[in-house]
Amino acid sequence: MLRSPRFALAGLGLLLAAPAARAQDAPAAPGRNPVIRSAYTADPAALVQGGTVYLYTGHDEAPAPQERYVMHDWLCFSSTDLVTWTPHPVPLKVSDFAWAKDDAWASQVVARGGKYYWYAAVEHATVPGKAIGVAVADNPLGPFRDARGTALITNDMTKAAPQPWDDIDPTVIVDKDGQAYLFWGNRACYYAKLKPNMTELDGPIQTIDLPRYTEAPWVHAHNGWYYLSYASEFPEKIVYAMSRSLAGPWAYKGILNELAGNSNTNHQAIIDFKGQSYFIYHNGGRDADGGSFRRSVCIDYLHYNPNGTIQRVVMTTEGVRPAK
Repeated sequence: MLRSPRFALAGLGLLLAAPAARAQDAPAAPGRNPVIRSAYTADPAALVQGGTVYLYTGHDEAPAPQERYVMHDWLCFSSTDLVTWTPHPVPLKVSDFAWAKDDAWASQVVARGGKYYWYAAVEHATVPGKAIGVAVADNPLGPFRDARGTALITNDMTKAAPQPWDDIDPTVIVDKDGQAYLFWGNRACYYAKLKPNMTELDGPIQTIDLPRYTEAPWVHAHNGWYYLSYASEFPEKIVYAMSRSLAGPWAYKGILNELAGNSNTNHQAIIDFKGQSYFIYHNGGRDADGGSFRRSVCIDYLHYNPNGTIQRVVMTTEGVRPAK
């Protein structure tokens, strides 16, 4: 989620043509997007475990008409078809990190070794600026507890961007060789290896030079390719790069998801589930009070081209059909 001044919009190079309609994209029942209507939800991350998807989101609580971020905890929902979602008790709050002050910003949960690790961005109480903490649980619904008792990343550890909120939006991927990588950052894309315990860095923090990078990295693998998608410029669209290695080099490929129009920020998760790929994001379209500070999670289809590039995501109000 962006806290920096607006950037001038500029062309993003190669633009991928919008995909033709496909059979599996036949219209769903009207109005399935946004998928969560019981609360304002933002910055989605998703975890696939067998036949269930766990959706972890930020929680926008600013009352209308306030135009500011008010976020104190994260929410969790689960589904076996991506259409019917079950809400669960709040699994993690800023106050669960004793060293944190406020601001439950973007996060992600990953599974490893029978445990679930939650990487979350918060405001540090004593080190000025944003920080990244990690919590752990024995199941995807929690309860989660602070795995370290201290922040994993603090603002004094990163110097590639001048603003104090550059340490946000963590995303983690475990490579096929078992090596885990943490990516994060606003206006600078940082990455570092993680030790097998998933709670310590295993080597130096490095940066990736990406065109018009703003924030919200998400890294995933598909058919031998690695994809690094991220929010670009402001208001934000989602663009992406591809590589054969998580260490790069990364080749920029263009726009993946256009401006939402009713939300200045954009934040994505990409998953494969029951033989189909999905693009999960937020907009401000839940109701008349929605917007940049009261966002809502949506889901639409994602398609790959034969050469591995990704077709432009088409944002819809219909959403997706039940996954079978």
